[in-house]
Amino acid sequence: MIINAENLILGRLASYVAKRAIEGENVDVVNAEKAIVVGRREDILAKYRHKRERGDPLHGPYFPRQPERIVKRTIRNMLPYKKPRGKEALKRIRCYEGIPDNFKDKKMEIVEDAQISDRIVKYLFVKDLSKHLGGK
Repeated sequence: MIINAENLILGRLASYVAKRAIEGENVDVVNAEKAIVVGRREDILAKYRHKRERGDPLHGPYFPRQPERIVKRTIRNMLPYKKPRGKEALKRIRCYEGIPDNFKDKKMEIVEDAQISDRIVKYLFVKDLSKHLGGK
């Protein structure tokens, strides 16, 4: 299953992908940098900056900067990743920035429940969040 994350709400996308992975499907998420985090820009940046700066650089916890890794980390947190079934589900999930060449001709799914509505006006793309955290 290939999911296009463009203009999808990150939390809803993550819960959908986590459920599908636990059911045993291989899930590829493309355009991860175009997913959306809903809320005020200042609040989102402060929350993720706190996650990034927490702990010790030598001992962790480590929080990713790259957009595809931020998306995968969000999905991971919706899985029981410390238990065997969660570890197996996490191995079935792949996230990509952009659309890789081997997926260009294939049919991609769009998650209807995760679509952003016209009423939501305060949001931030994962790409912008990544740049703020120091990603490329």
